[in-house]
Amino acid sequence: MHSLEGNKIVAAVLTAGVTFGLAGVIGGLLVHPRMPHEPAIAMGGEAVQQAAAPAAAPALEPITPLLANANVQNGQVLAQRQCASCHTFNEGGANRVGPNLFGIVGTKHAHADGFNYSGAIRGMAEKTWTYEELNAWIASPRTYAPGNRMSFAGMSNAQQRADLIAYLRSISPNAPAP
Repeated sequence: MHSLEGNKIVAAVLTAGVTFGLAGVIGGLLVHPRMPHEPAIAMGGEAVQQAAAPAAAPALEPITPLLANANVQNGQVLAQRQCASCHTFNEGGANRVGPNLFGIVGTKHAHADGFNYSGAIRGMAEKTWTYEELNAWIASPRTYAPGNRMSFAGMSNAQQRADLIAYLRSISPNAPAP
């Protein structure tokens, strides 16, 4: 009688295997899976070089025409909601996670004394924060200066960027006219 218990176990395992195999075949016939045309992971060679090449960023519309109708109050609200957790905006304000932004329009990148800028921004230290430079930065800090430490993903709405830049201009005593 002990030999029948072994036969039952073997039969159960074989039945389960046949059932799962048939379920896979029937499922494949019903679903029609599509295999990718190219591998998801490429090992070495030309495919890695293609994957490493960054995609071209879409061109930003010029911000200067939008500044004529920009709303400084909306920009201040945006600054308080989006930026105040990391930046201060008052004259002589302390640096936080990000530098104080009072007087930023028209100054050089990496302008705040004592702030530890990333290498990406320190490399642009001689560039001036123009309206278009601010526009590109606010739209996407990662695209503007790859390797910077800012965690802000960017602001896609051009009018909101114009409002924010108008606010930054209002707190920049030496800002040039747009």
